[in-house]
Amino acid sequence: MSRRIKRKPMAEINVVPYIDVTLVLLIIFMITAPLIQQGVEVDLPQAEAKELLQEQEQEPPIIVSIDAEGLYYMDIGENPDEPLDLESIKIKVAAVLRQKPKTNVVVGGDSRIGYGKVITLMVALQTAGVENVGLMTQSPDTGQ
Repeated sequence: MSRRIKRKPMAEINVVPYIDVTLVLLIIFMITAPLIQQGVEVDLPQAEAKELLQEQEQEPPIIVSIDAEGLYYMDIGENPDEPLDLESIKIKVAAVLRQKPKTNVVVGGDSRIGYGKVITLMVALQTAGVENVGLMTQSPDTGQ
């Protein structure tokens, strides 16, 4: 006489596959989240840029320029007509911001220069401690 054992059906849900999928999604989000946040924040003008009004107690802005050949210049220092490398610009801007933290920084680039050079400069300024970077423009009707 063979005896059969009847098994009761299990009413439990196997959650192991759900945990595996959740952990994989968590890892994907942890890897992609820092990549999404990279970049330089810039408030671009909408149509016509208005002139930057200086408050009376605020210092004049630091102007960092890029010429058509891709050389960097600053309006502060002993020789403003001498080209500088990015490391020198970072050191000088960081020194000014330590003394006067509310000083604005404005970037002026030649219209023939590539977008990458401007972004490289803006990232260097960001690592020097600049929170907001202004972009110099020329008004089409007045030439300024």
